[in-house]
Amino acid sequence: MQVYLAPADQDRLERLREGLATTKSSVLRRGLEALELQLSDPARHPALSIIGLFSSPPSGEPPPADVARDHDDFFASGEIASWSPDPRDEPHGSAFE
Repeated sequence: MQVYLAPADQDRLERLREGLATTKSSVLRRGLEALELQLSDPARHPALSIIGLFSSPPSGEPPPADVARDHDDFFASGEIASWSPDPRDEPHGSAFE
């Protein structure tokens, strides 16, 4: 494989090669590996960085329901609540009475 490097990049590659006492190929392989690790690190990935963002409630508040873990209970309670008549929905007389 051939790769064109600008003079500044060639200088950087040579400095790294000398500093690491290795070959240019090894420097490039290590650079690719470091880049891959950086991009797959959840702490650095923008989409994955939201994990746990809201895991701690403000002080004094009860912890929120964990819908991911308790999804069956969450949906079942919502369904059961829809079966119970809401007293506000009861008619308060009729025009025909």
